[in-house]
Amino acid sequence: MTRGCEPTALVRRPPAAGVTVRTMTIRAVVWDIDDTLWDYTGSDRAGALRHLAAEGLLDRFPSPEAALLRWRSVMEEQYARFEAGELTFEEQRRERARGFLGQPLTDAEADAWFDRYLAHRAGDHVPFPDVLPALDALTPGYRHGLLSNSGLRNQERKLLALGIRDRFEVLICSDEAGHAKPAPEAFWAVCAAMRLPPHAVAYVGDRPDIDAAGATAAGLHGIWLDRSPAPAPAGGPPHRITGLAALPALLAELGRRPAA
Repeated sequence: MTRGCEPTALVRRPPAAGVTVRTMTIRAVVWDIDDTLWDYTGSDRAGALRHLAAEGLLDRFPSPEAALLRWRSVMEEQYARFEAGELTFEEQRRERARGFLGQPLTDAEADAWFDRYLAHRAGDHVPFPDVLPALDALTPGYRHGLLSNSGLRNQERKLLALGIRDRFEVLICSDEAGHAKPAPEAFWAVCAAMRLPPHAVAYVGDRPDIDAAGATAAGLHGIWLDRSPAPAPAGGPPHRITGLAALPALLAELGRRPAA
């Protein structure tokens, strides 16, 4: 557990007469990366189809969608093992290659196969259209950091390709932190890196569970960035936006609310 960022349990009471009510001050926004700052899912889908076609593997499946379903299933299985600490980031990639092909590849063979997939995604690293305007609108009023369930070197390269690495003070990834979202220790680690308490940090991510709910449970202001056109599900996180243009106003509103 990261010292200095643990939330303290407090009982809220109405302010006494004549007492000034302090408001919360949000000093930093910490961001998820994949499917928050850029279209990871779309890039993965397009890259996988190009890769499988080039490898002559699409004919093994009744349809491209069936191939993608298998691709996604293997990815989710092995990535869960990485998030649980069973595999390193590089090992989960190798296991994805072996699992998809059903072959006992050597490490070098698995690395080469996966690298060919990555090559088919080259050039797909473009931020969502609302990312740079949001960062501009929020800077210098807020500091910015990153927290990702991924490998540090992988995300460093990705952010450089996106052209936005210099917009963020810190990058904390689960392989280095030793904890993956939604564990509170993951969120406390980025708070510690920025030398801020959780209540002074908002976290923005595309997942209602591991991002928004996880951040909220850790004492941050969890915000769900839901780019889906579907209506909000019942019982979802209390703070939901459908685009980053709405983020400055939400942060300002949260900053006016009474502090605990």
